[in-house]
Amino acid sequence: MAEEKKALVTKDMLVGEIISKYPDAAFALMQCGMGCISCPASQAESLQDASMVHGMNADEVVDYVNEYLQFQESQKEAGKAE
Repeated sequence: MAEEKKALVTKDMLVGEIISKYPDAAFALMQCGMGCISCPASQAESLQDASMVHGMNADEVVDYVNEYLQFQESQKEAGKAE
């Protein structure tokens, strides 16, 4: 049975909180189409609200960001990422 990974990011978290806690998430969010993550207004928006503004499904964004962060963490553990 595959080990289930704990979600690091939820759609209720503020974008600023996510980026502060997980700096690698900024790249994943930009890849999803959120190019304005450095905008002061986005820092106080929940990921769900930011997704809605950009016409995206918040659950899909959360899944993508969590998969990206988990991949980055596995690479760091394996000594393959800096």
